[in-house]
Amino acid sequence: SCFATAAGTRMKDAGFDVMVNPFGALYNPISISNAVSRLRSGIGFTEQDCVRMGAGADKICSFYHHTSFARDTEAEFLDNANRALKEASGFWKEASVAVITLGTAACWQRNDTGEVVANCLKRPSGEFTRKMLDVGRAAAVLKSLVAACAGKKVVFTVSPIRHLGEGAHRNQLSKSILLLAVEEVCKDGRALYFPSYEIMMDELRDYRFYDPGMTHPTAQAEDYIMERFLEWGLHAEDRASVQERQKEALRSRHRPILPQG
Repeated sequence: SCFATAAGTRMKDAGFDVMVNPFGALYNPISISNAVSRLRSGIGFTEQDCVRMGAGADKICSFYHHTSFARDTEAEFLDNANRALKEASGFWKEASVAVITLGTAACWQRNDTGEVVANCLKRPSGEFTRKMLDVGRAAAVLKSLVAACAGKKVVFTVSPIRHLGEGAHRNQLSKSILLLAVEEVCKDGRALYFPSYEIMMDELRDYRFYDPGMTHPTAQAEDYIMERFLEWGLHAEDRASVQERQKEALRSRHRPILPQG
């Protein structure tokens, strides 16, 4: 999700070797599972995967990618997508931890193939049907995802970003489905859960911690959740060195107002 991008950037600042959203931001369990399958196989994208975006965008992307991957031509899209895939697939095979951030249980399904897409690419709504995964289906997908991460520690979290396109009630149902599905998957101890969503809802329950659109956490809220994540996931003796690397990252981005000398 977009929250994974924010968290991943902070993890890089903390000195961790991370690969963040190699297909761009993905939101539903099926699309994330499909991405992991592609990382494992390393099978490249072809002309058959190219889709022209709608709504006058006139760019090429695929139903596996976020629109940040869109390019003007098929050749440009495939070159970029396959270069990113090769790098990410190599990283995946060496990675020891997979952090899976789930955004929504709602999916868009192609009417012609039944395939769940990562992004509708602004194409006509009549080409898709919106469906909400039930707890059983979501849990089954996540269990298969954990199996695909054999040899890695798997950490699930639910994004605190609110998906309000169909209203607050549907957003709450969606998040609840994800929480129940993750609870089922983590029962056997093969995966862990970090409560990003709960921290936002219960510890930061004030609208000053949301951006003006009232859906995304502010940078302050993201910093707070990341600090809680590092406290949760690190040994106490490692925290001081991580905090120092975070400070170094902030200093490296600082631009003096007045010229030096």
